[in-house]
Amino acid sequence: MHQFKYATPGSIEALLSMLAEQRSPVKLLAGGTDLIVQMRTGAVTPALVIDVKQVVELNQLLLSDKGLIIGAAVSCRTVYENNHVARAYPALIDAASLIGGIQIQGRASIGGNLCNASPSADLIPALIVLEALAVIQNSRGSRELPVEDFCTGPGTNALAGDELLVSLKLPPGAKNSGACFRRFTPRNEMDIAVANAAAAVVLSADGKHFTSARIAIGAVGPTPILVQEAAEALQGKPVSGASVGIAADIARQAASPINDMRGTIAQRKQLVQVLVTRALQGAIERAGGAL
Repeated sequence: MHQFKYATPGSIEALLSMLAEQRSPVKLLAGGTDLIVQMRTGAVTPALVIDVKQVVELNQLLLSDKGLIIGAAVSCRTVYENNHVARAYPALIDAASLIGGIQIQGRASIGGNLCNASPSADLIPALIVLEALAVIQNSRGSRELPVEDFCTGPGTNALAGDELLVSLKLPPGAKNSGACFRRFTPRNEMDIAVANAAAAVVLSADGKHFTSARIAIGAVGPTPILVQEAAEALQGKPVSGASVGIAADIARQAASPINDMRGTIAQRKQLVQVLVTRALQGAIERAGGAL
């Protein structure tokens, strides 16, 4: 591994000041499960590594009637071991509890998974259907960006060089709503999704019709994809296998995967249809409906 400087700012002001002043390559260390591997292989060679674990704003986990705030450095394990969060956002737990083994989950952060911007990231489709907003800040101010707009390509995101992902904001779940995440990997030893999918639904009071929906798919395009056409196809429709099948087929058509060592284009498209179906089934059940 190359030589680099290491800093541990104790406040967000100090962290933002470092980002504003730095002219050579810099990387932020939250969990480090991706960054350390990239540095060991020489894929990235930052001159400065900034450890953000001491910054309070990046380590908050706050659940209220206004929703959920997850600091960018909060680990997957911290999230899924919080019983209140698990009950309120089970789709988030579906994804957070799948990332690596227990050792990785104790370090890997929710924000790091998003900033790494892998097309196959498990947390991103779940965050998308849960309508998460990325809270971004630099020394001049802050902005919020829907998670579906955060990833700009494989390994790239919408952050400017002096910007920082501070937290993620998730709205409270609506009445008669539910969400679910599903993925497929070929075996336990390869913890990278061949395809994944998340779905969120809001049902009518009697549970028999879709009021609204959100569907997202991953590992089948350069970024995770919010499939708006599939969600729109469900609006106002009866909760039925036929309705779910139509939405899943639209999602399959929206996928634009590649052939690689983990799967073929045809396989991935078929997986999207299956996984969207299963995610919708899980979301409907959690919303109190039934097929």
